[in-house]
Amino acid sequence: MRWADLDLLGHVNNVTYVDYLQEARVDMLRTHDLRSTEGLVEGIVVARHEVTYLAPLMFGFRPVSIECWVTDIRAASFTMAYEVFHPRDDGGRTVYLRATTVLSPYVFAEERPRRLTAEEKAVLERFREDAPPASPQILPVPHTEGGHYPVRVRFSDVDVYGHVNNVKYFEYLQEARIWLVDQMVRDAGVDTAGVSVVVAQTDVDYKVPILFRPEAYDVWSTIAHLGTKSMVIESEICDGEQVLARARVVMVFFDVATQRSAAPPEEYREVVEKYAARTRVASV
Repeated sequence: MRWADLDLLGHVNNVTYVDYLQEARVDMLRTHDLRSTEGLVEGIVVARHEVTYLAPLMFGFRPVSIECWVTDIRAASFTMAYEVFHPRDDGGRTVYLRATTVLSPYVFAEERPRRLTAEEKAVLERFREDAPPASPQILPVPHTEGGHYPVRVRFSDVDVYGHVNNVKYFEYLQEARIWLVDQMVRDAGVDTAGVSVVVAQTDVDYKVPILFRPEAYDVWSTIAHLGTKSMVIESEICDGEQVLARARVVMVFFDVATQRSAAPPEEYREVVEKYAARTRVASV
């Protein structure tokens, strides 16, 4: 872990975990039978992430462990699962995150996916275990003025293939989400002191690669659901009418003093309900 990985609450930021998963995945494929999996290390794209945040991870000089395995192997894709944890003295684990990633082999020179080879399937089969339950499909998001945020790609966001790295999508979604909440409370003039949120779940479907360019891309977000102690924000990253990615983020209201979930103040809840109504109806 790095000090720069932390958020305002002193927890490892939700975006940073995805970077950890990428490091673990590449290390696993490089370590085990490199010649057979070289194409999977150097030539894959992420089609979907499902990330469940279970407990806050704080900074420390003790390394955090990541276990990863394969759960599904198809003709042109495979799925990996992960668990981020610290081992305990009693032999158990303190688990901070569980996740899955759907990956597809890709020919970057021709900008097209490809099928897995027999050798690649054989290597992946050695690491196959049971799959965790999958999240539901992410539905289209209405494009409303109150839910619009322009996001610009930095040159450092782009990988060696000229695509925005899959980890950076989580940053774009975070930027749009922070803007959405800030705009919401500013419009209402509500005092947000004492109101904190943490991310409990993030699912992202990657549709079309995002490329570096000076013009901004559009992120459209909506508050899809408001529960007693949580809310769900769904987003689309678009280039005009073309959908590049869709995401669902479950946010839990959080009491910093007790480090537990808590219902937000009623005044804040009313503001969220009103703003949610504005972002659920598509403009014509």
